[in-house]
Amino acid sequence: MNIKIKKSKNPIKYEDAISFMEQKLLDVDSKKSNELIWTLEHQDVYTAGTSYKESEILEKTINIIKTNRGGKITYHGPGQLVCYFVVDLKKRKKDIRKFISLIEKTIIDTLKLYNVKTFADKKNIGIWYNHNSKIKKVAAIGIRIKKWIAYHGFSININNDLEKYKAIIPCGIKDKGITSLSEINNQNYKDLEDKIIKNFILNLENLNA
Repeated sequence: MNIKIKKSKNPIKYEDAISFMEQKLLDVDSKKSNELIWTLEHQDVYTAGTSYKESEILEKTINIIKTNRGGKITYHGPGQLVCYFVVDLKKRKKDIRKFISLIEKTIIDTLKLYNVKTFADKKNIGIWYNHNSKIKKVAAIGIRIKKWIAYHGFSININNDLEKYKAIIPCGIKDKGITSLSEINNQNYKDLEDKIIKNFILNLENLNA
């Protein structure tokens, strides 16, 4: 499978990442470039997907970047692992739900390696953790499909500042919280990036079958 793996060491501006993926999508569609998996961190940024509402912004002074991914409003920042991709579904099954399930499985199976048991929720997209009957999101998913090419991606909270989420209603969900891996189980997640990439590629290969 010819997928380019890109790992950025320094924080990437959100606008720059989106511009890069938009161009990569065109190149993949015209067969000028291989598909992409890209891991990175962002500088502090709030982004709003296509279905967000103004009422979900609680702190009106924050700067919001409107984007064309699915979903509502979320936060990205240091200490959070972001995994973007440009994946051609024309090479696989043209099934958006199955592709989202693949992403969910990638995250859940990888976190199991750290003894962190999480789950997906059909009503509320993302990956969730149950702590004493309090349901909290640990990973967010937001994608867009164009020309049957999937892009944007998902993010996993490792040790980012959870206070930043108080400025918004994350993903428009009022009755659930936000957590991070360091809050759940404070251990070394240094190799999480590599394990996520490995499992994502493995699951993509299975989608080909």
